[in-house]
Amino acid sequence: MSVRALVVDPSASAAVRLGEVADPVPGTGQVLVEVSHASLNHGDLNDARSGRVPVGAVLGSDAAGVVVRAAADGTGPVVGTRVVALTTGAFAERVAIDVGALAEVPKGLDPAKAVALPVAGVAALRSLRAAGLGQGKRVLVTGASGGVGRFAVQLAARAGAHVIASVGSTARAEGLAEAGADEVLIGLEGLHRPVDVVIDSVGGSQLVAAWELLAPGGSVQSVGWTSGEPAVFPPYATVGPAKSLTSFVIEGDAGADLAVLTELAAEGSLTVEIGWQGSWDRFDEAAEALRGRRISGKAVLEVASGRPQA
Repeated sequence: MSVRALVVDPSASAAVRLGEVADPVPGTGQVLVEVSHASLNHGDLNDARSGRVPVGAVLGSDAAGVVVRAAADGTGPVVGTRVVALTTGAFAERVAIDVGALAEVPKGLDPAKAVALPVAGVAALRSLRAAGLGQGKRVLVTGASGGVGRFAVQLAARAGAHVIASVGSTARAEGLAEAGADEVLIGLEGLHRPVDVVIDSVGGSQLVAAWELLAPGGSVQSVGWTSGEPAVFPPYATVGPAKSLTSFVIEGDAGADLAVLTELAAEGSLTVEIGWQGSWDRFDEAAEALRGRRISGKAVLEVASGRPQA
């Protein structure tokens, strides 16, 4: 048996095509999930072109759906449970997922919104945690209109920080003040006071400028590089009072953090903005819109099953 999936293909326009792969066979501590929604990230687009994901392999990290086979070892959710997960090879009709990588979707939370949380939400939560977020700290979020950025703004504000949201244009500033930003800037124009924490998803010259704004003892968490530009630090930029620039990647099981994020979203304490939603047949359209920065928030793919209905 086979399932449809979005697989890496360098000859395709977005380096991804809809094809067929073998039906996954779950391991002992895995459940089998029938996927209804997936979420597209900048990292997925980079993975498709960089060689990090082999040609023919299934792309994606964010999936939401329903458990159709429980784990053989008795752990994890039962059949029929709605779940959301951060897992490799997420863009397929069926995915075998480690029980530690998923969380149950609370009642009342749309799976299209739940699926926007894994990569972007977990990256925002963990990077803020790693930076030492605290009450009254000044937190700068670059690329604040994107998926990670909007979640970081809300989570930092919720923790009592003074939040400065940086975006690329006036149009992309919409809704950030309501999300909890105390200041909304175009680029870093007008920002002169030091900041304690930077959550940076832009890279390039903006990362250099953010480093210069960082207070002694502060932390820059580099969670992305959407600019695609090099970051050139002037001589002696890294000489002086101690502060840190830390690379960031999501490691280990995300289930516990996903449970926190989904509960916050279900109760309305964390707003999920979907800037694009459509069938996974329109992957090229979603990829172009995301790469061209025409999406505020997340891009969500609806996974249409090719299986005949019983």
